Amino acid sequence: VGVVEGTLCGDVLAGSGGPTVRSLTSPPLPSPDRALSSLSLTRRGLPKEKMSENGLMSRAKVLTIDTMNPTVKKVEYAVRGPIVQRAVELERELSEGMKKPFVEVIRANIGDAHAMGQQPITFFRQVLALCSYPELLNDSTFPEDAKSRAHRILQSCGGNSMGSYSASQGIDSVRQDVARYIERRDGGVSCDPDDIYLTTGASDGIVTMLKLLMCGEGAARTGVMISIPQYPLYSAALAELGAVQINYYLNEENCWSLDITELQRALDEARLHCNPRALCIINPGNPTGQVQSRECIEDVIRFAAKERLFLMADEVYQDNVYADGCQFHSFKKVLFEMGPEYSNTVELASFHSTSKCYMGECGFRGGYMEIINMDDDVKAQLTKLVSVRLCPPVPGQALMDLVVNPPQPGEPSYDNFIKERTATLSVLAEKAKLTEQVLNTVQGISCNPVQGAMYSFPRITIPKKAIEEALDKGQQPDMFYCMKMLEETGICLVPGSGFGQKEGTYHFRMTILPPTDKLQILLNKVKEFHQKFTQQYS
Repeated sequence: VGVVEGTLCGDVLAGSGGPTVRSLTSPPLPSPDRALSSLSLTRRGLPKEKMSENGLMSRAKVLTIDTMNPTVKKVEYAVRGPIVQRAVELERELSEGMKKPFVEVIRANIGDAHAMGQQPITFFRQVLALCSYPELLNDSTFPEDAKSRAHRILQSCGGNSMGSYSASQGIDSVRQDVARYIERRDGGVSCDPDDIYLTTGASDGIVTMLKLLMCGEGAARTGVMISIPQYPLYSAALAELGAVQINYYLNEENCWSLDITELQRALDEARLHCNPRALCIINPGNPTGQVQSRECIEDVIRFAAKERLFLMADEVYQDNVYADGCQFHSFKKVLFEMGPEYSNTVELASFHSTSKCYMGECGFRGGYMEIINMDDDVKAQLTKLVSVRLCPPVPGQALMDLVVNPPQPGEPSYDNFIKERTATLSVLAEKAKLTEQVLNTVQGISCNPVQGAMYSFPRITIPKKAIEEALDKGQQPDMFYCMKMLEETGICLVPGSGFGQKEGTYHFRMTILPPTDKLQILLNKVKEFHQKFTQQYS
C-alpha cells in the first residue's frame, strides 16, 4: 500500500474544505456496510423492503406518492378533472347496457369543436392529405391551389417528407407566412419571421415563456398575474413551475371586463410576498367569453409599462367574435399604434393556435408565438430551450401555414373556403346568442352575453342546504351541483371553482359547440335540472 506523509492512499473522506485524510494511527473506520446501515433507507433515498402476504420480502416502489415531485401534486386541470373521468365511466356503463336516466353523455366541458360535430375546412384537409401521401399530387380531383400549397410545404421539409424533423423554431417558410399574416392582420405593422416560434398548440408556447420568467426564492420568487376566472393551463403551469399565482378578478357585473384598479390592487398586495414579473391576458376570454375593447388594451399596456411587467397575450380565439359592437384588437397592433414610448420598450409574447376559431383542429397541435422586444441573450436561451424538444409536430406546422395563408381570391378553392369559414362562424354566433337567451330565462341562473370565444360562464344560485351537503361531502358546492347534473342528465359541465371565482359565487362553464339541435336539448335539460335541484334543496 502506498503511503504519503503518514496517510493511507485511498483512505480519503469528503469534507467541506477539500479531501480529508486519516493517519496510519487513527482508529479504524467502520466497514462500508455498517456505515451505510446506520443511515435510514429513507434518508438515503432507497426503497424500503416490506413483508408481503406470503411471508416473503418484497421491495417497495422507488417512485411513490411521497417521493415524487411535490409540485406535480399541486397541479390541477379542471377541464379534464374528476367530473370528466366520471363522464367516461358513465359512457362505458351505457355501452354495457346499464340503465341510466339518459341515453347519452353530452360533453360540453371542453372546446373540442370536431368532437362536437363541427366539420373540418375542406381545403385544409386536402393539402394535409397531399402532404401525407404525395402520390395524390397526381390525382386530378384535387384542386391546383391545394397541390401548389402542398408542393411548397413538402419542399420545405427534409427529404420532401412531412415525417422528417424541422428546425426547432419551426419550418422557415411557415414562419415567413405567419409573419406576413400578422402584418396583414395588424394593418402593416412590421413582423420579423425570426420573432416567430412555431409551437405544439398555444399551450406549449405559453408554458415555455413561463419557464423563462421563473427565478428567485422566497419573497423574490417570480409572480405571474392571471385573470380570475382563468383557463386552468395557467394555474397548473405555475404550480408545476413553483411560481406565485397572482389573481386579479374580472368584473362580472360589467360583462367580465378588466379593471386597471383591480390590476393595481392585485399587484400591490403581491409585492409584499413575491416579485411580480408577468401579466397574462386572454382575449377573447376563456372561460368568460368577453372581448376586450381597444381602450382596455391600451390601459393594460400602459400599466405593464409603468409596472415593468412582461405581457403575455393569449389570442387563440381571435376569429371568434360574435357580439355587435365588439372587435378583436391584437395587443401587438395596439402596442405599435401607441408609439415608440411603448412599442420600443414593452416586452410582449402573443399566442395563436389551429385549435380554435373556425378551424377547430385541436388534434394537430399547431400554433405559434411571436415575441416583441425580447432581450437578445434571452432570445438565444429561448431558442436553446425549444431545441430540447426537437421540433413541433410537422403536420401541425403545415396546418398553421394553411390557416395564415388560406386560398386567395381567384384561386380554385377560394369560394368554397369562404363559404365554409363564414358558415362555421355564423353558426357559432347563433349558438352564442341562443345559450345566453335560454339560460337567462331560468330563475337562479344569470348569463352574461357570450361576446366571443366558445364558452358561457353563467352564475348559478345554489340553495343553502345544497351548499351544506356539498361541504359535508368535502366538495365545492358547484362541483356537487355539476356532478349531480351529470348523474341525472348525462350533461358534462365544468364547475366554476375549477377556473376560480369570487368567494360566495358559483358558476359553471359550458361550450357552445354542440350542434344547434343538441345544444337546444342540452340547454333545456340544464333548465329543468336547475329548477328541480333548487326545489329539492329549498
